[in-house]
Amino acid sequence: MTEFNTSSNPILVQNFRGGIVESFHRGSFCVVDENGKVLWSVGDIQQRSFPRSALKYFQHIPFLLSGGFDDLGFGPKELAIMCASHNGEEMHLEVVDVVLAKVKLNKDALQCGAQQPTRKNDYVRLIKNNLEPTCMHNNCSGKHAGFLAHCVKQEYSLVDYLSPQHPLHQSIKAVTAQFYEMNEDDLSVGVDGCSAPIFGMPLYNQALAYKNLVAPMPWKDEAMDSACKRIVHAVTQYPELIAGTKRYCTDLMRVTKGRVVGKTGADGVYCLSIPEKKWGIAIKVDDGKMGPQYQVAHGLLSSLGLLLPEEMEALKSYGYCENLNFAGNWVGYSDVVPLNSPL
Repeated sequence: MTEFNTSSNPILVQNFRGGIVESFHRGSFCVVDENGKVLWSVGDIQQRSFPRSALKYFQHIPFLLSGGFDDLGFGPKELAIMCASHNGEEMHLEVVDVVLAKVKLNKDALQCGAQQPTRKNDYVRLIKNNLEPTCMHNNCSGKHAGFLAHCVKQEYSLVDYLSPQHPLHQSIKAVTAQFYEMNEDDLSVGVDGCSAPIFGMPLYNQALAYKNLVAPMPWKDEAMDSACKRIVHAVTQYPELIAGTKRYCTDLMRVTKGRVVGKTGADGVYCLSIPEKKWGIAIKVDDGKMGPQYQVAHGLLSSLGLLLPEEMEALKSYGYCENLNFAGNWVGYSDVVPLNSPL
């Protein structure tokens, strides 16, 4: 079993209470330019991890390349939900249902497992109506609906569509190796929270992938380049579908109007593309907490001068977070350690 020494990574976020640091989060990040050169890094960027849901922007490229996506009449809204880690809000369920209906399937075909909606009021609404969360509420249901649609169009088996040996995931593995600039055999293989195969690699390669999403590459033919542009267009045109209400991915892409493309991954991963500069950025918080990754992302974007003053103001709650107790009293705060860009 591969292990890594997290103590070698610096503290990126600190939680304060009563004037002292009560807890902290170590991690690493990497910023690369269009040639794959490291512009700025902190911590061990060769540390392996799974990008988790940050892989979603690449998992549907085979579907786009096959022509099946267009043959079925899907558009940017459906592509956005396929790439989403959504809240399970009504707007998300509606688009997932559209994807399934186009291939004459229903929620029973999804094998991602039931998950309660992210927002408390959505979950309470289910309870009040004596309903249980279903696989449709799973944050990955759009991804799975896309997988199933691809399988239907290609006449692949549906019952084992989550097997790593399934042709669906063999094609995804090949695309992953290409974008992350790895040999297929060197990719780590695991099972994601939604039961789909997931591939792992060093943090540096995760930054490369998000650079490759928005940078012209020699291996990008017209079809591949079009697929990348369609993904970027879909997620920035429909940012509310990528995550949802009060979610960083949604607010970041909405506020920046697509100048910054972001995607969260579980266990402390956050990845970013900067289309104008053709940069890629990858972040990993070692303890896997989900809040600190957004704080680091906000701090990085601010330090790199990639956010306008009004954008920094609109997104500031994702950087500096007040800590209120159960009575609503202010007891402390958490903030990213000051990041001084060398650029």
